[in-house]
Amino acid sequence: MKPIVADVGLVAHCGLYCGACPAYRRGRCPGCHENHKAGWCKVRKCCGENGYSSCAECRTIADPRDCKKFNNLIAKLFGLIFRSDRRACIVQIRQKGLAAHADIMTARQAQTIRR
Repeated sequence: MKPIVADVGLVAHCGLYCGACPAYRRGRCPGCHENHKAGWCKVRKCCGENGYSSCAECRTIADPRDCKKFNNLIAKLFGLIFRSDRRACIVQIRQKGLAAHADIMTARQAQTIRR
C-alpha cells in the first residue's frame, strides 16, 4: 500500500484528499484529477471546464452548499454514510491554500474532515 504523502495533485476537486483514500493507496484508483473514468462526477466536470484545481477557486458561488453540482443527492448520501464534510475541506483550502490542506490531511492521515 502506498504511504500517505502530502501532494497538492492529490486534492480532489471537491476537497477530499485522494492521497489518504484506500482505493488510491492500493493502486485501484489514480486519484480525482487522473481518473478519466469519473465522467459522472459533475464537480470534476465543472472544475475541468473552468480550469479550477478545486471548488475553492470558484467565486461564482460563495458557499458550496448553494452549488447544485457540489451539493447533490449522491454527495449528501456520501457525506452522511462517511460522516464527511467536503464543505469544510473547501473552506480550509480557501483559508490556508491547497498545499496546507494537503499537509493537514496527510498529518491527520484522513481523506476528509469529519462532521
